[in-house]
Amino acid sequence: MLTAFILLLIGTGFKATAQYYFYDNNFYDTPIMFELGASVGVMNCLTDVGGRQGFGKPFVKDLNIGNNQLNGSIYLSAIYKESFGLRLEGTFGSIKAYDSILKDVRATTSGRYERNLSFRSKISEITLLGEIYPFFIFGNYLGRDVEPPLWSPYLIAGIGYFSFNPQSKNRNGQYTDLQPLSTEGQGFIEYPDRKPYKLSQMNFPFGVGVKYELSSSLNLRAEFIHRVTNTDYLDDVSTRYINSNLFASYLSGAQLQNALDLSRNDRFNPGGPTGEFRKTEGGIRGNPKDNDAYFTFNIKLGLTFGRQKIRRN
Repeated sequence: MLTAFILLLIGTGFKATAQYYFYDNNFYDTPIMFELGASVGVMNCLTDVGGRQGFGKPFVKDLNIGNNQLNGSIYLSAIYKESFGLRLEGTFGSIKAYDSILKDVRATTSGRYERNLSFRSKISEITLLGEIYPFFIFGNYLGRDVEPPLWSPYLIAGIGYFSFNPQSKNRNGQYTDLQPLSTEGQGFIEYPDRKPYKLSQMNFPFGVGVKYELSSSLNLRAEFIHRVTNTDYLDDVSTRYINSNLFASYLSGAQLQNALDLSRNDRFNPGGPTGEFRKTEGGIRGNPKDNDAYFTFNIKLGLTFGRQKIRRN
């Protein structure tokens, strides 16, 4: 994908050298402009773990802003006539959530607080994104004797590939990888419908942004991107508790102890709530009907290439 993107940029760049468009009194734009930049911001997630008061609400109604984590990215984009963009971007950050954040509202959480699960995960992602700039599409600034606006909102959508690796603290206070522990019986013959989940998967990002031209060569962006994923295991939590006696048939040593501890996390309130939320086989551990998601809000600084200075006699 990276090779194809670079070849596309080179090819369109050669085709665009014969035509110019007015930028301001000092510069002309070529039809294809290029931008190289970097960003910094926050990353957060929407999973089965943590959340806010109540049983759990959709999208941002169940979001804990306190779980924001730092992220950064680098990107290369090509923009056609200031109207349509194609961007390749690498993003690196982390996410986390924990049920104990619900302590002050535990009476409303239907057992989520007593579940006492937690996780953290690093996220590495590469995305190919399309950008649409409505001001320039409908404003028809290019080719006219008028300066375009310094700021412009835009829409974003694309496809990505990301890696994650949920971890939690064991009884010794050390972070341990959760996926190899099969905490919900993934890969056990007793649960044939629960397959081991992959730690690298596709995602589908979409969002909005606004770009401000600082100068003819620099611009500043503010951007929000939400990622829809095909997994419910960003947090290693998805469905119901299994018979904990089965772990001994598949694991041993430290892995066995970690699986017993972290699948139920009974460090306080052993057994947890009763009814459907009990910490025994068949009790609700997560909600398999909604896949997990994560998102970013970033400030980006970009360096523009391809703009030509007007020569005056």
